[in-house]
Amino acid sequence: MSRAVTLFTGQWADLPLTVLAEKAAGWGYDGLELACWGDHMEVDKAAKDKKYCEKQLAILEKNGLKVFAISNHLAGQLVCDLNNDSRSDCFAPADCAGNAKKKRDWAVETMKNTARAAKNLGVKVVNGFTGSSIWHMLYSFPPVSDKMVDEGFAYLAQMWNPILDVFDECGVKFALEVHPTEIAFDIYTARRALEALGNRETFGFNFDPSHLHWQMVDPVCFLKEFPDRIYHVHMKDAAVQLDGRSGILSSHLNFGDPRRGWDFRSLGHGGVNFEEIVRTFNHIGYKGPLSVEWEDCGMDREHGAAEACQFVKKVDFAPSNLAFDAAFDK
Repeated sequence: MSRAVTLFTGQWADLPLTVLAEKAAGWGYDGLELACWGDHMEVDKAAKDKKYCEKQLAILEKNGLKVFAISNHLAGQLVCDLNNDSRSDCFAPADCAGNAKKKRDWAVETMKNTARAAKNLGVKVVNGFTGSSIWHMLYSFPPVSDKMVDEGFAYLAQMWNPILDVFDECGVKFALEVHPTEIAFDIYTARRALEALGNRETFGFNFDPSHLHWQMVDPVCFLKEFPDRIYHVHMKDAAVQLDGRSGILSSHLNFGDPRRGWDFRSLGHGGVNFEEIVRTFNHIGYKGPLSVEWEDCGMDREHGAAEACQFVKKVDFAPSNLAFDAAFDK
């Protein structure tokens, strides 16, 4: 068994899909996980126009690539976020800027269209974010009551169940990337998110070990906790580099600043134990793609993307199909 190795295009949206597809094929990738921004996948078009979908798929097919998932993190973020500052203005159309309700309304309809786009593409998984109305309450001061947190998870259900109904109609699953700033960012909050949504099968996870590693959550424990909810995988590495001066909260220092307490690294250059992760994939029966989300401020990205593809192919392996001590019965 060999899992497909794909490249998430979110960090490559500055390149036309025609250019990126040719590069990715040259680096050895089997497919692309299409980000729903830039020209890679326009979901409003794809939801209504199958010819547009055929055109985008033809670009991949010309380069021997497939698509197993599409991703809409930016619109998803605006569904539950407060949207009350300018940081997310660029996620939505310009006429939504500065207007929390307009950003949210646009995001809800866009996520529904993302499900419709996936159906028209023949794709069964959409990855993304949910946003969170309570992330700003992470630290328990000013005091945060249980009621406030409960209301945050109730709001998740209020906002996302109607979206997930459309996913059900389309036969597509939504995979939340468990991540700080989302309603689910570790094992406990992921469990609460599932429960808030009634454990509906449509909602699962895009497993990305990098976001767990720097929080000091064991990625293998996450896989074992949710073996039937791993709908997609991001292969991404991170390094914790605490030096006694910075903390894990990053000190308001940007990615790439060597003073940070942690940072993302190209695959194989951080601290994530991918061998144990792959062994656990085999144990839980995950057979989907391994999608490289490439981020490393200290490395040329084309060098890193090519190297990362080979790293994943090397670290991935099939489970054993025999019992080794059976030979003693001969």
